[in-house]
Amino acid sequence: MAVKIRLRRMGAKKKPFYRIVVADSRSPRNGRFIEEIGHYNPLTEPKEVVVDAEKANQWIANGAKPTDTVDRLFRENSVYGAKAEVSENLAENKESEATE
Repeated sequence: MAVKIRLRRMGAKKKPFYRIVVADSRSPRNGRFIEEIGHYNPLTEPKEVVVDAEKANQWIANGAKPTDTVDRLFRENSVYGAKAEVSENLAENKESEATE
């Protein structure tokens, strides 16, 4: 099963609002999805992007491919770097516990 991280369009006519979802690539754009990991509102200034970076990185590690737009949003909001920061913090905590 090919899994994608993509945008699901919500909102009224001419007022788009998107949810960032993990879905099977064969499902329709607004069809069935596996998990919702965030949302994106392009109408606010600045544009609002809320993503659970831990879940996004977990899905990417499991083989999910973000679409071009989602990839751009992730890069602009440093979702990819969040995993490295979390692992560095865990390593620092373990080292400090070991020295105590």
